[in-house]
Amino acid sequence: MTTARADSSPRETSKAPDPRDFLNIDAHLSEEEIGVREDIRAFVRERISPNINGWWERAAFPREIVPEMGERGLLGMHLEGYGCAGRSAVAYGLACMELEAGDSGLRTFVSVQGSLAMTAIHKFGSEEQKEEWLPPMAKGERIGCFGLTEPEAGSDPASMKTFARKDGTDWVLNGSKRWIGMGTIAAVAVIWAQTDDGIRGFLVPTDAPGFTATDIQNKLSMRASIQCDLGLEDVRLPEAAMLPGAKGLRGPFACLNEARYGIIWGSMGAARSCLECAVEYARGREQFGKPIASFQLTQRKLVDMLLEVEKGTLLALHLGRMKGEGTLRPEQVSFGKLNNVREALDVAREARTILGGNGVTLEYPVMRHMNNLESVLTYEGTSEVHTLILGNALTGVPAFR
Repeated sequence: MTTARADSSPRETSKAPDPRDFLNIDAHLSEEEIGVREDIRAFVRERISPNINGWWERAAFPREIVPEMGERGLLGMHLEGYGCAGRSAVAYGLACMELEAGDSGLRTFVSVQGSLAMTAIHKFGSEEQKEEWLPPMAKGERIGCFGLTEPEAGSDPASMKTFARKDGTDWVLNGSKRWIGMGTIAAVAVIWAQTDDGIRGFLVPTDAPGFTATDIQNKLSMRASIQCDLGLEDVRLPEAAMLPGAKGLRGPFACLNEARYGIIWGSMGAARSCLECAVEYARGREQFGKPIASFQLTQRKLVDMLLEVEKGTLLALHLGRMKGEGTLRPEQVSFGKLNNVREALDVAREARTILGGNGVTLEYPVMRHMNNLESVLTYEGTSEVHTLILGNALTGVPAFR
């Protein structure tokens, strides 16, 4: 029979959980990762939060803060060399979380610039292309865009109509792209096009004759960001404009997975912002003679929101560690994107009910986050597409066609 040791003493009672980090996730972060997060959190607090309502209401992208993002290493943060910060996958994810706690549109800019345009050049470009474009893009001196989606080819990029034909040593591009972030302010567009040899990527200077970009107007989501229609009419490029390392859809899909990874973290930033707003509001809003935080139904809503934010953040951290180890699979990225964006949108909707009618105004961030997340739910793969990716992984039976 086992007996307790006579000299044993009860363990010291741990502190009550911090509502902002209920599961003590910070204990699993390095000092460097926490430092990156705190730097970007301060940047959001000082430069984004005081101004975001005006930018969002005017549908204005704050181009003036792009060089500041470059100074903080946010542009191509996960890339090595060429002036890029070379941070860990988790550090980059934490930066995305803080940016999207400010606004999805600002995190989207960082994703378009770094995870899409710069990643395409870094992964698949020639040394000359990398040297020309990556250093000024990392500083925010030049902006890039990523032209994959078309008016009739959204979830099915293999059916794109944009075509590049060889003419001597040149390439001539014709086609159109839609919902392309930053197209009207970009210096270079990464354009994916059909060729006689399959889908290839091209670096198209946006001042090339025949290239046009037009802002999409009247958006009710992502209003502090820029999305565009692109047109290519007999755009002539030298042979050196092709990305030599990308052939087929493997190229653009590799870039999309980088962007999807940032979304896994970013969506939890938006959800956290909604939760914090709802908690603060519930404590201060009185009905029937007491704060609504004292009502059981309100507490249940807050707890349900807390559960999803903490679980989603743990999922993001786990996938981030896998990414850093080089073991993360595209299907697992789909798992994170599908779950975290869907749950973030539910958190935003639940938070809005706590704020009542006040929740639909820009006085509070909740409806702005909710509207933005409707776009995040769709771009970089719809929920339906990610569901089918996971279904295929689970059953071995593809159900796309």
